[in-house]
Amino acid sequence: MSHNQVPQHFPASDVVFLDAGNGTSALIHLHGATVLSWKVNGKEMLFVSEKSVFDGKKAIRGGIPIVFPQFGPWASGPQHGFCRIKRWNSEIPPTKDSKGTVIAMLSLQDDEETRQMWNYKFKVVYSLRLQENAFIMNLTIHNEGMCISFFGFSTLLHSYIRTPDILNTSVHGLNGVKYVDKVNNNRTDVEKRENIFMDENYDRVYIACPTHVDVSHIGCGQHNLNIKTFNLPDIVLWNPWTEKAKAMSDFGDEEYKNMICVEGGKVNKPVTLEAGKQFECSQTFTVSPAY
Repeated sequence: MSHNQVPQHFPASDVVFLDAGNGTSALIHLHGATVLSWKVNGKEMLFVSEKSVFDGKKAIRGGIPIVFPQFGPWASGPQHGFCRIKRWNSEIPPTKDSKGTVIAMLSLQDDEETRQMWNYKFKVVYSLRLQENAFIMNLTIHNEGMCISFFGFSTLLHSYIRTPDILNTSVHGLNGVKYVDKVNNNRTDVEKRENIFMDENYDRVYIACPTHVDVSHIGCGQHNLNIKTFNLPDIVLWNPWTEKAKAMSDFGDEEYKNMICVEGGKVNKPVTLEAGKQFECSQTFTVSPAY
């Protein structure tokens, strides 16, 4: 997989393609409803590993997988839950509205396999809106149960962002925010930097974050990214760095240099959702030129 292309050999029945014109597009695989590609004026903004496995079983390594109903290790099923390894349905195919926004909708409902892991009735609806310089991802989680009155869950949009050089990419907007450092025995601390640069194995959960965070020099290095979140108060920053990269079979040894995960989530305090109710959350990516 080249640095600017996601493989185009997927069967049409396996993907959803949003095309806003002028080289701006998004490609979503129905396996996990994983966003594989987001291009603005022909420039790729997301990272997908060249070693990603597309076998319909394993989670795709890169893009934007969906974490639900569990963030992290899970005694009842796979890490980060089952959403990213289930096949989703295309509810509304890509449609362009009068303003030029391309809209699509996907969904996932409980089935026998999910109920063996997590015995609840639910529906997750994923609405996508592609604009000239922005990409809006909206998740709505419905509790469709009757007998059991509520369920608890965590959720996160596990965004892998492309960068030509991790050492030149920084995250801005988390100064003063408390975090849990999962690399260092879940030690808690408060971020003291205006601009966060990564130069080591990084896995931190920032808690109760501002609704806007910026990531510099993404894509081919010529764009900055603003991430706006709604009902996703936590931000996970992750990069495996050298040793962990080598330990992952679906990740190239040197690929850590070309990606940064900045993940909006509701993970520190799980959601409790009553029967018949819904929980809505979203993240909006907006790019601007990097000067």
